[in-house]
Parts: sequence; structure tokens; C-alpha cells
Amino acid sequence: MTLKFSFPVNALLSGALLLASCHQADTAFDAQAGLDSFNKDSLARHIQVLASDSLKGRKPFSAAEPKVLDYISSNFQRLGLEPGNGSSYLQDVPLVEITPMGDPTMTVRSSKTSFDLHNIDDYVFATQNTDSLISLYNTPVVFAGFGIVAPEYGWNDYAGLDVKGKTVLVMVNDPGFYDSTLFKGHRMTYYGRWTYKYEEAARQGAKACIIIHNTAAASYPFHVVQNSRGSSNLYLDERGSQTYHCAIDGWVTGPSAAKMLAAAGQDSTLLEKAHHKGFKGMPLDLNLTTRIHVRSVYNTSKNVIAKITGTKHPDEYIIYTAHWDHLGVGKPDEKGDSIYNGALDNASGTAALIEMARAFKGLNTPPERTIVFLSVTAEEQGLLGSAYYARHPVYPLSKTIANLNMDVISPNGKTHDVTITGAGQSDLEDLLAEEAKRQGRSIAPEKNPEAGGYFRSDHFNFAKAGVPALDASPGDDLVNGGTAEGHRLDSLYTANHYHQPSDEYDPSWTFEGGLEHVELLFQIGKRLAYSSVWPRWKEGSEFKAVREKSLDTTATK
Repeated sequence: MTLKFSFPVNALLSGALLLASCHQADTAFDAQAGLDSFNKDSLARHIQVLASDSLKGRKPFSAAEPKVLDYISSNFQRLGLEPGNGSSYLQDVPLVEITPMGDPTMTVRSSKTSFDLHNIDDYVFATQNTDSLISLYNTPVVFAGFGIVAPEYGWNDYAGLDVKGKTVLVMVNDPGFYDSTLFKGHRMTYYGRWTYKYEEAARQGAKACIIIHNTAAASYPFHVVQNSRGSSNLYLDERGSQTYHCAIDGWVTGPSAAKMLAAAGQDSTLLEKAHHKGFKGMPLDLNLTTRIHVRSVYNTSKNVIAKITGTKHPDEYIIYTAHWDHLGVGKPDEKGDSIYNGALDNASGTAALIEMARAFKGLNTPPERTIVFLSVTAEEQGLLGSAYYARHPVYPLSKTIANLNMDVISPNGKTHDVTITGAGQSDLEDLLAEEAKRQGRSIAPEKNPEAGGYFRSDHFNFAKAGVPALDASPGDDLVNGGTAEGHRLDSLYTANHYHQPSDEYDPSWTFEGGLEHVELLFQIGKRLAYSSVWPRWKEGSEFKAVREKSLDTTATK
């Protein structure tokens, strides 16, 4: 490989050498510069506006979207940031809003019995197809274990199965959740994500794919599925594409799945057998009948992009991301509140993105590399804004140094620790560890690696495109209260507020821990902004080959 332009040679060195060069190259790095920019009052003001009832839950395509976009872009402009997409602060993201209006019930028939399951209560169906009517009529059901085809793990749940035109019933997560010797053990792989299940079922030619919900294996209760997938959903506008999707992507509750299995003469032992290597999927003595009427509306949502152009390396980019969207107006809670304000998820991250921009803009010595602030749309609908950006990047991904993502800023107190989501991926984790140490904090193991958190926010689309991407959060070891209190607060949020109308701004929030974490991400970006370092993927990362291919291609041009 011959370098034919001024591409950083140390981009091809080992992670250890990269970090060593970071210390040598970041001579303009001032450890304290900009830290005094961050404060609770400013962060809270942004959250209160973005999570107000007047913005109706910030759903893309809603009447509130222009107000949200104007708020973010006007704040960037007020700070003196440059437009990030030519002369505009906005990037069009063509989407389609698909509203499935299903029959109230689905009939399940076996050779011995029949019964009805109830829409939303027992199952939730969505579709990526825009046909006006989608029907299952006595469609056969095939049980396909985890619905995984993973040659590198010697695993193929579809081996010997014909699922073309049929409904596949699969389990959530991957075999490592049940047996730590399989796959990556309790750390979920992408094969465990619900998005993968639907993608693989489509590759196999299935008409429908239904995932059996399990709160522990999914890492969230069924009401999250009901709230997120039970009404209209957004997808990238793929008109003109030949991509095949299943007609129906669905979930079914555990008890309803047990009832289905019983009707087919099976029980939970079938699921248990599927946990083990060598299990063979099988047709079930079941047929499903239901209909879904579909309404499709094509429209364009927006990403918001601003930048600070680097003084020495303007064509090298560090991208901070946070999604601005939430769930809009939906199913009322027990208090009759139907506005899903999303104060923490993710008005807090959007507020932090604005505050991050303010801190970088206020530096006496401007960054040497270009800093991009990207507020993406439609994360809650499947990471769509970041997916569109990754497919249509404003700045070359091969020249993008890193992505640092902010999704839910902790409202609680400071912690002794930091948790890296999906640890073991890139050199960014080493920079984070160094900066955390300067704060007097340590790296704690990910609490629920089986939840697949690395695949559940916008950094993942950068990772899939080969850009080293970091997602981290404060740990649970609170300075005041310890791990017991940290676990309690985390569990309280997940059970009572995550994706629910009750995720509203609370004046009692201190954000001490959240601000400390935002400062940590600021320090990492600042380190990179004044250095020639190119963080790399670690050995064993599934994204390493993508990055190396893009660097090889770019370097030989």
C-alpha cells in the first residue's frame, strides 16, 4: 500500500502507539480549557423547552418538528457555529410514515383448536411495506429458534427450513444470554437484536417474523414494544429499491406465545432446546389469520448539522451526535397523559449537544480538526437519521476521526465510575479511561451487556460504516449513596419512565453526574481535536475490517 497524499501514517499503527502519539501531539491541549462552560442551569433551560408539552413529544413529521429544528439550529447560529451542510444547518432525511391499522384480533388455528389473540394486548405488528392491505390467511408458522445465521459461530437456525411465504416465530437475544460459552457470552451480539431478526427472516423469504417477548432477554417490558411499535412508525424512503422486507414485523407476549405452542402440542421445553447448539427448527401445527390496513405518508424530516472548522486539519472530522426526536403523542398512561415528552430521552442529550458546541466555540485556541455537531432525527423509529447520514455523509466517513454519542444524560449525582457500552471495541475507550482517571473515576463493567446497548443508539450506524464510535455513561457507584442507590435509580427510570409519558422534566434533578460525563466526552473530543491521532478498532471488533478497507481505499487514491 502506497500513501499518495497527506494521509496520517499513524492511522495505521497499533492502538498503543496511537495513544502514545496522542500525548506527544496534543501540545495545544489544555486540560482545563472550556470546562467552566458547563453548568446545570443552562442545560436545564434547554431540556425544559425541548421536553415541554408544546412540542408534543418531538415526533418527526409532527407539527412540532419545525419548532424543534428551529430551536436547535438557532442556538447553533447564536453561538456562532457555521452551517454544517453547505449553507444550511439542515440535512433532508426522506422518510415514510407507515400506520398499520390491524384487525382487533388474530386467529390462531391448529389441527385441534383455534383461538383469538388481541391486537396490542397480546401482540404488536408493524410493517415496512406500503401496500394498502396486508393479509395473513391461514399462514403456516415455523419455529426458527433465535432466527440466527452466524457462520463464524457455527450457528444456523434456518438450516433445513423452508420459510418462504410463511411466518417465522423466533426468540429475542442470542444463545450467549443462556449459555456464556456461546457467541460472546452474556454480551449481546448484533444477532440478538430485534432488527437483525427481521432482516434475516426477510433474507430467508419469510412473509412475517414474530419475536417472542421476554423482559429479561429483551431488557425492557412489553409496554415498551406497545408504545414504540404499536402505532405509526417511520422508515427510510426506499422507493426504487429492490430491498425485500417481511410483510409483517411483530412481537408476541410470552404468555401468548406459550398458548400458541400449547395449541401446536409443544411447550416451553421447545424454547429451552433452542438454546443449545445443534437445535433444529421445525414447522408448527399452527396457522395465522389477520389483516392490516396500511396508510403511508411520504415526507422529509431533518437532521441538524453545525460545525467549527479546524484550523490545521479542516478535512478531518470529529462528530458529536444526539437524537432530537421522541415518541410524540401516544397511548395515555393511568393519569390520562398521552404526551411522551422524552425529557431524559433525549431532550437531555440534545441540550448537552448545544452545551458541547458552546464549550468548543468558547475555547481561546480553536480546534485544529473540524468539530461537527449532528442532531439526528428518528432514532426512536430505528436510528433512521443517523442511518441516512451514514449512507449520505456530508463529510467523508474515511476522514471522520470518531463519533461521540450522547443519549440520555444522567440527572443524578456524581459517580465513582464510568461504564462503556459494548466495551472492547476501539481505542476511544482507552482515551476515555485516561480522562476518567483525571476525574478520579474508574471504568466499571457494563451492567447489562446482554441488553445489546451498543446496537441501540445512533453511534451504531457510524460503527457499521467503520467509524470508531463511543457510547458510555456514568456508572452506578454514586458518590452519595453507592451502588445500591445507583441501581435503585436506574431501575426506577427503566420501569417507570423509559418511553412513558412520565419522562418529564423534574426540577429536583441535579445533573451533577450527567454534567461530569458531558465534560468527559468534551475532554476526549478536545484531545482528538488538537492531535494527529486516528483511533482504531481493536482486534476482534466486527467493525475493524470495514474501517481498514475504507482507509486502504482512501490512502491509495
